[in-house]
Amino acid sequence: SLRRWQAGDAELACTLIRESLDHLRPWMPWATDEYDVADAAAFLDRCDAGWADGSQFQYLILDRGEPAGSIGLMARIGPGALEIGYWVHVAHTGRGVATAATAAITAAAFTLPGINRVEIHHDVLNLASGRVPAKLGDTGTGTGPSAAALAPGDSGTSRVWRITRADAGAADAYTA
Repeated sequence: SLRRWQAGDAELACTLIRESLDHLRPWMPWATDEYDVADAAAFLDRCDAGWADGSQFQYLILDRGEPAGSIGLMARIGPGALEIGYWVHVAHTGRGVATAATAAITAAAFTLPGINRVEIHHDVLNLASGRVPAKLGDTGTGTGPSAAALAPGDSGTSRVWRITRADAGAADAYTA
């Protein structure tokens, strides 16, 4: 399940990230040895600001009630579209957590007026992130230069996956 990140979640967010640094560091430029509660609190402040201005909607992922990662919708890829970003705590990888969270947040995105497509962008070397949209049946639309800050494992080339409102409505992964 998903729940909105809350102002009091800084310790929780920091713990999840610190426990997963080796797993996150190659793909997340902010996942550094210096990451601390102040960084987590700043993230939560950005979450609140994003909700307020409609630029991003960030959620805590819960796996059978246990905190398991983060997923969000970001309005940074143009009108009528939202981009999904996610990471999963190292103890919850390989269990379908990111896939289930992505299906849920995609379905929610298409309940919003004017949203006609949802995309996932990930570095071509981040194979685990690519398995999520592939499992859901999203369409790979190609590759291009990464628009985001590079992390240590990034090649600088992003793969883009897309699902449209019509395709999601016909896909079992988003309607089950």
